[in-house]
Amino acid sequence: MPIPKQRHTSSRRDRRRSHHALKEIDLRICSHCGKSILPHTVCPNCGYYKGKQVFDVLAKLDKKQKKEKAKELAHQTEETKENKPVSLAELSKK
Repeated sequence: MPIPKQRHTSSRRDRRRSHHALKEIDLRICSHCGKSILPHTVCPNCGYYKGKQVFDVLAKLDKKQKKEKAKELAHQTEETKENKPVSLAELSKK
């Protein structure tokens, strides 16, 4: 096995390793259910992409899981509707 003739300096070693750092994951919020997802991907929670339903999440679940998932999705859509901005006219009615 070849042996190096001279030792590499710590700065040279560190420059080589400068690309080894972990990068922060860039997450987006699903426009339909509000969960965090990777950009440019279909939401695994609700099956929507760019406001359109790509696949049915409930299709491959059994009866018990369908009921739980439907309840969860209904609860999430209620929360997102509640968090919408309120107009001045609606505030004056309250």
